[in-house]
Parts: sequence; structure tokens; C-alpha cells
Amino acid sequence: MSTRWYPLYQRGNPQLRVFLPNFWMKLIKSMHKQPPNVVQFHCSMEMTKFDIRNYLEKIYNVKPIKVNTVITMGKFRKDPRGTIVKDDDSKIAYVVLPKDEKFVFPDLFKDAKDDVDENTMNETKKDLQQYIESNKAPGVPTWFRV
Repeated sequence: MSTRWYPLYQRGNPQLRVFLPNFWMKLIKSMHKQPPNVVQFHCSMEMTKFDIRNYLEKIYNVKPIKVNTVITMGKFRKDPRGTIVKDDDSKIAYVVLPKDEKFVFPDLFKDAKDDVDENTMNETKKDLQQYIESNKAPGVPTWFRV
């Protein structure tokens, strides 16, 4: 069964309908050490190995050599009322690329450490201390202040 509701057919041109796939895939970082040509995805439970292969080939022009799928069981946990709740199961796809291709996650925040300026940081700390000192009220607990 489809999870999307498409508008009803109307006569005339152009048809303002776009058919999107009911599948989704999310690239995830593996917690275990894997070869550089193996990529891990969370995907829709309805997807088969053939769907995953076609999805990667047609949309992203990636030619996988092998696709393995594993269904992992969701965790059991207690909610605040004491009832036991089970999280949804998930399907994980391991895609093996050709040996000459390597996938490396990009380091998105490598320059973030360089952007921190020590002078600005010290000035901000001093301003915060001045603000705290000026707003102290005798006899009022600290959690009561804004």
C-alpha cells in the first residue's frame, strides 16, 4: 500500500502530478570497523535488495557489487508511566562498492575549532561575570533569578 496520497486525475494539460518513490534511504556511520568500500544505510522496511540496488543505480549512479540487508529489532524501554514500549524495527543495508571506490565520511567541522577566537571568548566570559555580579539580589536564591 502506498504511503503517499496523490491528487486525483484532472483532465487537461499539463498534469500537475509528480510521482515520488515510497522508499527512503539514510546514510549512517558504522559503529564497527569496516572496509572503505562498504557503506551502511538505514532504509525503508519494504525495500528489497533489488530495490536498494536500483535506487542507488538510477538516482545516484552508484554501481554496487553486493547488497546485504539485516533487520534489527527495536529496543524495549519503560516510559514514565511504567508501561513497556518497543521501538520500531529497522532495516540496515550494507552496500559493497567496487574495490577501487572508497567512501569516506567528510569532516564537516574540521575548521570549527579554528574559528574560535580566544580574545572574544575571554571578553564574553568577563561580560557574563559582570552581568551576574550586577544582578545579585541579597536573600534571593540563584535559581529564582532570570
